[in-house]
Amino acid sequence: MPKRFHNADVLLPPATGLKRGLAITYDALISIAVLLVATWIYTIIAGQLTGWEKYEQMAEAGQVKGGPGLTFTLFLVLYLFFGYFWTRVGQTLGMQVWRVRIQNLDGVSVSWSQALRRYVTAAAAVFLALLAGYYLGAVSLLFSIPAIIALFLPINGVSLTDRMSDSVVVEVEKKKL
Repeated sequence: MPKRFHNADVLLPPATGLKRGLAITYDALISIAVLLVATWIYTIIAGQLTGWEKYEQMAEAGQVKGGPGLTFTLFLVLYLFFGYFWTRVGQTLGMQVWRVRIQNLDGVSVSWSQALRRYVTAAAAVFLALLAGYYLGAVSLLFSIPAIIALFLPINGVSLTDRMSDSVVVEVEKKKL
C-alpha cells in the first residue's frame, strides 16, 4: 500500500547532485556489507547441499566459483534491499542521513515496479561501465565515469534513473523536535 509523505499540493525541491552522490556513497558501503552477508549465507547453503567435506575439497582445489546462481542471488538481494526502503519509507539509510527521498510527484511512495525500473537502470549502467573497463582497460574511464555520473546527476532536477522510474528525488526538511 502506497504511503503518502506529504500533501499533493506541496512541492519539495529536487535533491542536489552533491546530496545524491553522498547518499549513493553511503549506501554503497552498506550494500557491500549486505552483499557480504548474502554471500556468506549462500556459501553456507551451498556447503550444506554439497556436503562440507566435498565443498572444502572443492574450495582448496579452486573449483568453487560464484557462477550465475550467486550473481542472481546478489542481484536479487540488493533489489530487495533497495526496493524495501524505497517503497516503505522512500529513503535508504544513506538517504536518511543526507535527507533526500524518492517519491512520486504527488508525494506518494514509489511502487515495487518503479523501484525495479530504477534499480535495473542503475545496474545496467554500472554493468556496462564495468564491461567496458574489462575490455577497454583504463581508457574506458574516459567514458564510464562520466556515464555513471550522468546516470545519477540531476538535469533540471531529474536524473536518468528518475525518468526511467517516473519518480523524483527530493530534499526533505529537517524534522523539528
